[in-house]
Amino acid sequence: MMGEDLSSDAVDFLEVAPENWIGVGGRYGRWFRQYTERFPFVIHGLSLSIGSPAPLDLDLVRSIKAFMRENNIRCYSEHLSYCSDDGHLYDLLPIPFTAEAVSYVAERIRVVQDVLEQRIAMENVSYYAAPGQEMTELEFLNAVLQEADCDLLLDVNNTYVNAINHLYDPLEFLRGIPGERIRYIHVAGHYDEADDLKVDTHGAAVIDPVWQLLEQAYEIHGTAPTLLERDFNIPPLPQLLKEVARIRAIQAAQSVEASYVHGR
Repeated sequence: MMGEDLSSDAVDFLEVAPENWIGVGGRYGRWFRQYTERFPFVIHGLSLSIGSPAPLDLDLVRSIKAFMRENNIRCYSEHLSYCSDDGHLYDLLPIPFTAEAVSYVAERIRVVQDVLEQRIAMENVSYYAAPGQEMTELEFLNAVLQEADCDLLLDVNNTYVNAINHLYDPLEFLRGIPGERIRYIHVAGHYDEADDLKVDTHGAAVIDPVWQLLEQAYEIHGTAPTLLERDFNIPPLPQLLKEVARIRAIQAAQSVEASYVHGR
């Protein structure tokens, strides 16, 4: 997408994975800097592995801090999961929903925030098993946000996928999260393995039920900056921008509705 002509009127902000761009110089580094000078950027990490039994990679955190300063990055988000132990596992694995895990993860988030000297946003991730579960996903998420005093990256597609895979009400989940902690929102497509099994892929267009859930998230918590994720099977830019335009249309409609209700 970044290689194509992109108007500043078409999008409000862009997101990249810092691991893909830290230390990149030459032509690609100059190219990236041209974009960070034209657009607001956020970064979404892939390898912090906040729930890992291995020590935190503080060298990575310090590199991210420098990268954010060099490129005027607005926000750093990561996954509430883990992806490494002695080495990287190249997948996002579920943290057990336990009180012990809450304390462990919250302490590691606080360390990261201290090094960065700013709050980070943790994303509710898709998961396909819940080992050692002692509390619900919602209870675990809220406990981590509270104890770590961090922000939330709300992934609406993950909420939809998890609600089907684990048989809970997505609206109850949305109503239960602390709206004041939502830093921004992700919306994406997924793969239908079966009627009762959805796989988060970021490789397809957003489906109508996820659009509806995004609209309901706005109704519950108000509009927030929202990013369209697409990692592969990437269509031509105009097709992607149609989905971005749909986000804007939903936000605009919600703003009109809120103004009308307030005016009454």
